[in-house]
Parts: sequence; C-alpha cells; structure tokens
Amino acid sequence: MRVAAADSQDAFAGFGLPGTPGGAAFWAAVGAPSSVPAEGGGWVTLFLWRGSSPVTIEFESWSDPVDLRRWKDTDCWYAEVRMPERLRVTYRFVAGGDSHADPFNPAGAGGERSIIATPDAPGQPHWPMLGADAVLPLPRTRVRWASERLGGRRTVRVHPAGGGGPLVLLLDGDDWLHLHPAVTAFDSAVAAGEMPPVTLVFLPAKDRAAEFTCRPELWEAVRDELLPLVAESGVSADPERLVVAGQSLGGLSAVYAALEFPELVSRVACQSGSFWWTPGALRAADPLGGSVGGVIAERLRAGVDLSGLRVAFDVGEHEERMLPHCEVVEGLVERAGAAVRVSRAASGHDRAGWRHALLRDVGWALRA
Repeated sequence: MRVAAADSQDAFAGFGLPGTPGGAAFWAAVGAPSSVPAEGGGWVTLFLWRGSSPVTIEFESWSDPVDLRRWKDTDCWYAEVRMPERLRVTYRFVAGGDSHADPFNPAGAGGERSIIATPDAPGQPHWPMLGADAVLPLPRTRVRWASERLGGRRTVRVHPAGGGGPLVLLLDGDDWLHLHPAVTAFDSAVAAGEMPPVTLVFLPAKDRAAEFTCRPELWEAVRDELLPLVAESGVSADPERLVVAGQSLGGLSAVYAALEFPELVSRVACQSGSFWWTPGALRAADPLGGSVGGVIAERLRAGVDLSGLRVAFDVGEHEERMLPHCEVVEGLVERAGAAVRVSRAASGHDRAGWRHALLRDVGWALRA
C-alpha cells in the first residue's frame, strides 16, 4: 500500500471534485471515497475528512493506519491511498482519540465503521447499503441461554427466513446482527430462490479465544442445551440439517465441530478459518508462524472419514499469510472424502469481504 499526495487542486478534479478544496462547491460534491486507475495496476482511492484536527484512517487487517494531510489552511483533510485490484475493506476515521464512520460514505458497518470497494470488486447482492446510523432489524424471537457447560448467560436471537427450515448457526452472531444485516440479506436470498427457507440462530461469543479454539465444551453445549431451547422457541426449524457458519476463529471451530461431532455438524460454511491455531499460538510472538494447518491439519493427517460432510471454504485473496494454512486444510478435507467448495474473496481478513460467501456457501451446503 502506498499513499500519494495531491500537489495541486487539479488532483482532486481527477476524482470528479469541482472547485477549490474546502470550498462550498467542493464539499457539496463529495460522496463516498472514489477510485481512479493507478499507474502499473490497481487503484488510487481518495479519502476525505472535514474538520480542524488531525485524523487517521484505520483499515481492517489490510494496511497500516494512514494519516490524512491538510489542504493548505482549510478544513479539508485528504489521503490518496494506493489499493490493489479487487479489494473490499472496512475502515474508520480516528480523530482526537474517537472513532468515526465516514460521514460521506453511505455504506456503513455499525456506528463507527464504513466499507469501501474498488471498482473491480464483485458486487454483494442481497446486502443493503446502510449508513452508520441505521438501526438493523432484530429477530423477534429471543432465547435466554444460561449454559451450565460454558457458564454465564447470553441472548440468542432466532429468525425464520422464508418461514424457517434447516438450522443455520451463525457464530459471532452479534456481529451479523449489529454490524452487518444478515436478517435482511438471508431474507433476500431466500426470496430470490438462491437458498431454501432457513432458520437463523445468532450465537454470540463471550470469550472467542476460549470457546472457538478446538475444545468440545461449546459443541456439547450447543447439542445438549441450545438446540433444545431453539426447538422449544416455537420457531419452525429442522435440526437434522444443521449448517454451521463461522469466520476466523469461528471458522476454525466450525471445522473442528465437523471433525469431532459429525452426528451434529455435516455442513459447514467457513470463511478465513484460523487454521494456524495450535494450543500455544495465541501466546506466540508470531501466531501464524507455526506448523502449516495447525492442529486441524494434524488431526486430518491422523485419519478421518469425512464422506458425509459438505464444507465450503473461502478466504480473502489478500490474506497472504493465511492462504497456506487454509490451502493445506482444504486439500486434506477433500482427500478425507468431503464434498468441498473452495473460493477466494476480494478482501483481506474482513467481515465486509466474507458477506457474499456466507450466503452463497450456506446455499451450496444445503443443496444435498
């Protein structure tokens, strides 16, 4: 990633902005960050902020933070950021210690984040463009879960998309409720015929590092405690066809469940699974620097029959250090007999890039 610097107001005109930077006509024309082709490939994207204090852009796991520059003595702060081909990324502005969504960008992800995609990034049908101040729809059905195995209490939301059907367990469920509108997106995909009616179960995590790292307690609790509560909720659901969808450590946990609880989990949608994980990895100076494929690859090499499993893998094409870990697990799962689908998202390690794969891969997992 390289940051360019405008040396004249003509540079702003190249992004379609008229008038003097910081003037009334200039600000009236400002919208979401715009991109122009970069010399040698990729894109240069212009980010703007209006204010009196220094401001920094922080990107989700794609690049180091970028400081904006002030245009002369105006209230216009700007950065021209070199981006690769095919990138969708979440970002936020940090000014005075506070985080802000981009006030000019209508694509938000919660109250403090925005999403930008380069012009060549594939679209994400079914995911509406919602501003940072939008109130996302919450399912009416709530399950109060006081888990004996996991400890503590949590609220699990349940939504019958299209009237309900096979269970889709969304790990990190609060993110799919409050940052990205999964309820709306699944409803749209079902209405378009891209998947059958499903029953979404939004499972929030209390301690991701403890619950999602290859331990049986979570899946024993899901099997013995949560699914019976969902069955008693009155929402139409088919627990015999359960899809587990997880990202990052959640993707690791989903594949672990398929290996160790095959009677429970036979369909998985995994995005950017943390297959670098070993028991000591989170304490290591370089968590991704250990054995390729981590404990999941080790377990697969020991021998397991996955002929009853359907698993879709997706990982961001810009996650250079994640790719070797994911690739070895993808190959071992397929050699163990599973039906496997592999794809790469136009993103880094970022939920904004996983959204399309989530819908597509849940639909694929339910086709058999």
